[in-house]
Amino acid sequence: MGIEVKEIKHASSEYQLEVNLRYEVLRRPLGLKFSQEDLRAEKDDVHLGAFRGKALFGCLLLRKVSESVVKMRQVAVDPHAQGTGVGRILVEASEVKARELGYKEIELNAREAAVPFYLKLGYEVIGETFGEVGLPHKKMRKSL
Repeated sequence: MGIEVKEIKHASSEYQLEVNLRYEVLRRPLGLKFSQEDLRAEKDDVHLGAFRGKALFGCLLLRKVSESVVKMRQVAVDPHAQGTGVGRILVEASEVKARELGYKEIELNAREAAVPFYLKLGYEVIGETFGEVGLPHKKMRKSL
C-alpha cells in the first residue's frame, strides 16, 4: 500500500496523531512542548498528512501569509520513514494544494540540515542564516 496525502481536520483524532508526530520529531528533541495557545493558533491552517492506511508517516501545515503567499510550517516525517520519499511526496502534495487555493508562492523557514532537501525540490534560499528555536535556519521560497 502506498502513501496517501490527505487533509487533516483540526481537533480530530488524526490531528492528535499529527500533533504527536510533530512533538516527537520537532519539539521533544529540543525540550519544547505545545501550548494550548499554539494549537488553537493552527485552527485555520491547512493540515496535510502522509498516511499508509491509518498510520501517519509525515505531516505539515500551510498558513496564509497574504493573498498570494502561503507559509509551509511544522514539516515532520517519522524517523523510520525518513529517506523513503515521504517528505518529497508530502511537500509536492502541499504545492498542489497551495495552487488549488490560489497561492502563487510558498515560503518556509528550513532548519539548516533540511536546506539540501528543499533545494532538490526547487526551493531557493533567501537571505542569511538566522536562529529559530535555538537552531540555525534559512528562509526559503518557491514560486508555484
